[in-house]
Amino acid sequence: MSSQAKFWMESRLGRFVNTFEENAIAVTLGLMTALTFVNVIMRYAFNATIIWGLEVVLMLFAWLVLLGLSYGVKTTMHLGVDAVTNVLPKGPRRMAAILSALICIFYAMLLMKGAWDYWAPFAGLDVTSGRWFPTGFVPTRTRAFMETDQVPMPFFLNFLSDLINDGDAYGKLPDVVPYTMLPVGMALLLFRFVQAGIRIVTGHSDTLIASHEAEEALDELNAKSQGN
Repeated sequence: MSSQAKFWMESRLGRFVNTFEENAIAVTLGLMTALTFVNVIMRYAFNATIIWGLEVVLMLFAWLVLLGLSYGVKTTMHLGVDAVTNVLPKGPRRMAAILSALICIFYAMLLMKGAWDYWAPFAGLDVTSGRWFPTGFVPTRTRAFMETDQVPMPFFLNFLSDLINDGDAYGKLPDVVPYTMLPVGMALLLFRFVQAGIRIVTGHSDTLIASHEAEEALDELNAKSQGN
């Protein structure tokens, strides 16, 4: 394995991303399950409810989707069609995989820019200039004062008032908190596509996905014919 591939796949950075991704998914899914369970018990047993529970579950579900995007790239679980590339010789198949990786990296970079530009005003920051790639920053009206509808403000996040809201205390959880997963999720997605591209270039993989729909279709057809 080349030193560059080893850096992305086995370095401290790679291990940190793996650990963060897996733990974040596990914690998010656990919190969603626990909060929903508690709300159901309270509703049917005590005729009460956690009024902010649904809003938090919706936020966590969005976080889970964004985290799942990059995790799916890591585990090659995204859907894909390989019926055409499988019939290509080894060289052209590898070139097609590299082209696919470059397109995915370009797309992830666009998503990263869009995610930053959407999130930045909620953090009191400026959006980027440039149509396709960031070429600088544009003075932007802040949205740091905007809050969620019902989620109470956790005491350990009170520092955000001084950090991004000119010292004005938040009554509810600021929108910047749930929206932070946008740039984080897109950064993870970009990292995973770069990582997958390096695997292909260095010869440790020949595809971005693990789809084998052609073989699966044949296996299914054979199984049905044997059953008949």
